[in-house]
Amino acid sequence: MAQFDDREKGQEAKFAHDSELKFKAEARRNKLLGLWAAEHMGLSDVHAKEYAAEVVSADFEEAGEEDVFRKVSADLKAKGASVSDDMIRKKMAELTITARDQILTEG
Repeated sequence: MAQFDDREKGQEAKFAHDSELKFKAEARRNKLLGLWAAEHMGLSDVHAKEYAAEVVSADFEEAGEEDVFRKVSADLKAKGASVSDDMIRKKMAELTITARDQILTEG
């Protein structure tokens, strides 16, 4: 019975660790996406950091990443940036991998 309890605790710890990693990677991805979008909108460094924080916050509006996508897409269009929705989605996918790698490297 003790082995079962140990195994269960191990699974719970792994789930908690994986969930935390996913959360951190998504937040990092959103920050990187915000910085990328800010560059396309011609924002200064200070405003780019502020915008990246807004993108991170946008992810708390609803589950999933559509809230982030909609914000970035609408903001880019409002600024007249020539970035398609497909380009945004592709960048989000690329940055998901980049962010996860960065988080894993940091430990």
